[in-house]
Amino acid sequence: MTIEHQEPQRSAARADGETVIDSEGDWHDAETKQIVQRIEVLRQSIDNIDMAIVALLAERFKATTQVGVLKAEAGFAPADYTREEYQIERLQQIAQGAGLDPQIALMYKEFVVTEAKKRHKCIADSGDDPGVLDIFA
Repeated sequence: MTIEHQEPQRSAARADGETVIDSEGDWHDAETKQIVQRIEVLRQSIDNIDMAIVALLAERFKATTQVGVLKAEAGFAPADYTREEYQIERLQQIAQGAGLDPQIALMYKEFVVTEAKKRHKCIADSGDDPGVLDIFA
């Protein structure tokens, strides 16, 4: 009895050179099937994490909107540079402790601070919560 050695086909190459996970019929060995199953489990976890992140961002912006309303009522400026510097240091420490590249934490900070400032400016200009802010406006 002869066993033929065949390299497993793990994925198909697309015209742009990237690989994709094809249909189950294209998985030629048990190892590839296990890899694909593990990818599916991880992707479900990623989807759950994304859902939580979006929900947390919504809660965060609800809180920053309330801060913006209070700032407007008190006549404070939309930006608080002392708070921003504190947040930069804090987020970098959190990132390092969590094993995350601190640059990613800084990109997150830049995103949320920029959006919060936009909201605070709208609130200061209108005197009220602007509702959903169109970040592409």
